[in-house]
Amino acid sequence: MFSSTLRLFVFSVRRHLPGIANKSRCFCSVSEHTEESRVGRFKSRLTSGPDFQDFIRTSPPQNPPPDPQTEYEQPYLPHISPASEPKVYFETYGCQMNVNDTEIAWSILQKGGYLRTSELSEADVVLLVTCSVREKAEQTIWNRLKQLTLLKKKRLKASAQLKIGILGCMAERLKTELLEKEKLVDVVAGPDAYRDLPRLLSLAHGGQRASNVLLSLEETYADVMPVHNSGHSAFVSIMRGCDNMCSFCVVPFTRGRERSRPVSSILEEVRMLSDQGVKEVTLLGQNVNSYRDLSEEQFRGSELSTHLSRGFSTKYRSKRGGLRFTELLDRVSLIDPDMRIRFTSPHPKDFPDEVLQLIQERKNICKQIHLPAQSGSTQVLQTMRRGYTREAYLELVENIRKIIPGASLSSDFIAGFCGETEEDHQQTMSLLREVGYNIGFLFAYSMRKKTHAYHRLQDDVPAEVKQRRLEELISVFREEAAKVNSTLIGSTQLILVEGESKRSSQELCGRNDGNLKVIFPRKDLPSKATDSCTVPVKAGDYVLVKVSSHTVPVKRLDILLIQCCLFISSFNLFSTLYINSNRH
Repeated sequence: MFSSTLRLFVFSVRRHLPGIANKSRCFCSVSEHTEESRVGRFKSRLTSGPDFQDFIRTSPPQNPPPDPQTEYEQPYLPHISPASEPKVYFETYGCQMNVNDTEIAWSILQKGGYLRTSELSEADVVLLVTCSVREKAEQTIWNRLKQLTLLKKKRLKASAQLKIGILGCMAERLKTELLEKEKLVDVVAGPDAYRDLPRLLSLAHGGQRASNVLLSLEETYADVMPVHNSGHSAFVSIMRGCDNMCSFCVVPFTRGRERSRPVSSILEEVRMLSDQGVKEVTLLGQNVNSYRDLSEEQFRGSELSTHLSRGFSTKYRSKRGGLRFTELLDRVSLIDPDMRIRFTSPHPKDFPDEVLQLIQERKNICKQIHLPAQSGSTQVLQTMRRGYTREAYLELVENIRKIIPGASLSSDFIAGFCGETEEDHQQTMSLLREVGYNIGFLFAYSMRKKTHAYHRLQDDVPAEVKQRRLEELISVFREEAAKVNSTLIGSTQLILVEGESKRSSQELCGRNDGNLKVIFPRKDLPSKATDSCTVPVKAGDYVLVKVSSHTVPVKRLDILLIQCCLFISSFNLFSTLYINSNRH
């Protein structure tokens, strides 16, 4: 029965299928014809209809196009009315670069409608500019944050909000712990994120925690003019970041790679400072003498490779092109012959002869060179990835003293680095004796996360051994520095007065060309060599001082000076005045 039904179905399909196919072909033909007709009618209407000019004539009048200069005048953040301008309080820790960062951050916030206060009790925002180089520096910040957190809780009870922010190296290194784990801060901004501070603080005032710790390959804040508050002296940042990758150092990971500020921007800032009466400028950088400006085509075109000190090497390939540190130092020193020029912090590898010869030739470039050794052992220097041996370092010291007789030398030393033996330690102490530094900065090693040492080496020197070695280094340094500084007794030094001494209101303090701190009695002095009229000595004055005695405290040096006379003139007149006038 099923077979019969199937045969009947197949027969029906075969009989009716041709007819269905013919109908389909007829339908398709009619459909295509209809579509062609419709398209033809549309084209006819389009050609006979109104054109674009008719559309313009019948359109309603429009406003003129916006000026490109004013198209984006709407502020990125809500405007802060004068009645609600928040006050910001800064605390700066660590190196001179952090001092400069504070001035940059304040310049940005000032334009964002903030006021600055020197009283913590008045602050709506507290910003700590931090350092991560050593563990002790970070611990200081943690302790301070706990104090500020208590203050913040008291403010909440009084319905007055207080926002706390961390800026700088510690912000980049410990973002998660600061914001999420400890929850002590409202804002975290890394060294390359200061432009973002107004936005971050706006979010914080809205009740959110905000952060930006992205590192940049280009940010130099070249167009941000720092707000200098130091009076007679100022810091000028010329480059940021570091490429040296020393195994103990966290700076490349908190500050990023090296990039140099355009020379035109630097010269503009130094001229402005000169016009304001600033008497001393310190050029700043993590590796300041590796400066290399590529901002202009004429600088990029040079094929000359970087000149290094003899016997020194780098962990990176030789860099070509760019305006170098010698040329920058030359241009800066010519702006104002009466303005002292210093620079910090350099690396020993970047002291070719041309840099040393320029320092010797220019009277206003201070004859003081910071020469961080870190260790006196070639083996430890290799583990530190410093790029030189003990012998190469001593050869550089000899070359400096040959080209710049009487130059003041300062240095950094680390006690108890990974794998340091007693023999290595003895070699460091012998280097201190052989060189004889005027100023020294000595510290016990503390392991930093992210560094090469953290990943590849063992912090195997016990804490008590580190401390003992540090104390021995300090003792040797003090002994040798006393010998070096005793040679200044009886000499006359040109001092830039900084202000009142911390020891007594009856004494003033300042620094000589070699960056040695001096203390001398406060009294009125003759304004000119032939004038009986006297004037009080004030910060920013140059004073000729005769050295009578000296002291050598730990980490810093002081020279106690008794006799002094006022000298406010060109550096070039110093030798003539001293030789020709018995009175001075």
